[in-house]
Amino acid sequence: MKNVTILGSTGSIGVNALDVIANHPEKFKVRALAAGRNVRLLARQIEEFKPDVVSVYSSEEALKLQSILKSTKRISILYDQTGVRELAACPDTDIVISAISGAAGLEPTLAAINSGRDIALANKETMVIAGQLVTRQAIKNNVRILPVDSEHSAIFQCLAGGQNIQSLHRIILTASGGPFFKLTAKEMKKVTLDQALIHPRWKMGRKITIDSASMMNKGLEVIEAKWLFDLDIGHIDVLIHPQSIVHSLIELVDGSVLAQLGIADMRVPIAYALTYPERMPSGLPYLNLTKAGPLDFYPPDMKKFPCLRLAYEVGNSGGTAPAVLNAANEVAVDAFLNNRIGFNDIPKVIDIVLDKHDVQHDPSLENILHADCEARQQAQNVIKKIMKG
Repeated sequence: MKNVTILGSTGSIGVNALDVIANHPEKFKVRALAAGRNVRLLARQIEEFKPDVVSVYSSEEALKLQSILKSTKRISILYDQTGVRELAACPDTDIVISAISGAAGLEPTLAAINSGRDIALANKETMVIAGQLVTRQAIKNNVRILPVDSEHSAIFQCLAGGQNIQSLHRIILTASGGPFFKLTAKEMKKVTLDQALIHPRWKMGRKITIDSASMMNKGLEVIEAKWLFDLDIGHIDVLIHPQSIVHSLIELVDGSVLAQLGIADMRVPIAYALTYPERMPSGLPYLNLTKAGPLDFYPPDMKKFPCLRLAYEVGNSGGTAPAVLNAANEVAVDAFLNNRIGFNDIPKVIDIVLDKHDVQHDPSLENILHADCEARQQAQNVIKKIMKG
């Protein structure tokens, strides 16, 4: 029996993780759940999985949750960032699924690592903004970081076949391409919010859907891969693969290429992270290659997708630059989702904010959080100027 804590239980990763756990009650016990504002869904999760402790966004949500639950005698309800950090470090947990969206997931994940908990990582921003610090703390506390993102799980699985880093030439992350990869640069200037929110293959949250459309999501994954697999950015490539069947590949020094293929369902990498190094039946359909059709691959257009180019540049810079990239992107995407700026303004905002930042190398957590905060304010100022024309 493995005891599990889930940070971000009401998001898509959290919901899928709980589905995996529900199908294998003999293997897993939910100890703690952290959510945000969706207290009604959290209440249903509490009734089904009976965790010992939960956390929510604020004291207001905590009161709402108390009023919904039939009984709160046996459960501790925490709230705000202090509460989720305490929950992440709670005892009697074997593995913590880190799935809080955005930069907000960093401190709870670090709290779990510093408490010696293995991490099933679905929050890529944690590695993007503080990869050097996070990996250092994981080594210090003898903690395993097991990737949940399908692309990084694919790389992890290929490397687990007995390959070592010395035999690796490069890794290739696949990307669906989002809704716009076939558009011309001229057509990209006219895309709308409604168009950007229609992903051709995935149903995801609004923010990550926009990141997929701009290919910033893949850029963040490039930086994440740098730290997960201890690689130079120059050894990490991206290919657009619309069918999303080949989840990623590794190329070895002798020219051999290994790939991980499967149906596009996040429950597969979640289950692998929870059971590693073992595997268990997923209950999902098996991949039928005779019905999958042709598998296509295209190089990404860096001019058409400047967010991906910026991520590569920042991945090379390191230090506090990735935190600034991520913060500016979060603010710019939120502005686009609220019709304050256009789609093509997103990379413009990020580029301007990055240009104003003096990179600090080997930053402390305090340095990273300060850079994040400063970048958000800078991004808001740039957006105001754009809105004024």
